[in-house]
Amino acid sequence: MLPRLTPAYVWKEVGGCMANYVKISVTGARSYSAIDDVKLEDVFRGTIRHWKDELDRLLPDEPDLIVLPECCDHPRDLSESLRPAFYPARGNRIFDFFCGVAKNHNCYITYPTIRELDDGTRNSIIIIDRQGKIAGIYNKNHVVPPPPGVKDRTEEGLCGKDAPLIDCDFGRVGCAICFDLNFNELRLKYVESKPDLLIFSSAYHGGLMQNYWAYSCRAHFASAVSDLPCSIISPVGELIGSSTSYFHFTTTTVNLDCCIAHLDYNWDRLRAMKNKYGTKVTITDPSYLGSVLISSETQELTAKEMAREFEIELLDDYMARALAHRRDHIEP
Repeated sequence: MLPRLTPAYVWKEVGGCMANYVKISVTGARSYSAIDDVKLEDVFRGTIRHWKDELDRLLPDEPDLIVLPECCDHPRDLSESLRPAFYPARGNRIFDFFCGVAKNHNCYITYPTIRELDDGTRNSIIIIDRQGKIAGIYNKNHVVPPPPGVKDRTEEGLCGKDAPLIDCDFGRVGCAICFDLNFNELRLKYVESKPDLLIFSSAYHGGLMQNYWAYSCRAHFASAVSDLPCSIISPVGELIGSSTSYFHFTTTTVNLDCCIAHLDYNWDRLRAMKNKYGTKVTITDPSYLGSVLISSETQELTAKEMAREFEIELLDDYMARALAHRRDHIEP
């Protein structure tokens, strides 16, 4: 088993009955190499065989969700002669393969791919549910612009304009693809809509932006980045699962029943909550942030219900009150 990263300081070891316990697998596997293929049929068969092998590394852990990298079915080293016909000939055969895996293994799978529609192409994430059906689709909002002086770059496709939350049986999921991570417009939509989990499929890592998006959106963040480290990050920006230099995949269990509180004025209340609920609550401090993650470890009540019981002011409420205080006390 791959090593799991542990938080800097946790008031209780994770265990027991989780309120919303979700097992997530992420992989940075590169797409299939079609360098030796001379027929498109060989490419499609090779792509399915390639992803079957990669998924076979993850499925023994029985994940609830598998996250794949951007454009996972676009083969590397595809010959120039085969490229124009690739998407028209592909049809649904690779999509159908992933649907079959999701249904047979009772899990969600993200299928990041290029979709050809009547009005142009989209760089999309299709989320397939446990029954092998489409739970929702996200279209990349920010595609890479053409080089200076070039009017168009049709292979980049059209930009999406929406940031839908996709309902899964474990919570609401938002998505971002590659270049998206650079833009506040999309991030602020998720700040407003409050997803439980953000999925990031990419060929670009994003560095500190991954952690910032997790904290800013108050959501867990799962990234699958082709040939680069893949991560699972908590809502306080803490790395809780990661691929390694030897294994390009990892599986980590997260608890989505959580909320964030600032430490100001909450120290005694947090301690009182911990004293009452003991192993039924986890309080995780990532250090240096001034905020902690409260997670419910019981089916009896939620993290927010615990916080309300002890009048613990949550982070967003605290920040809103701070802004209101500033408005009332700005110099005339």
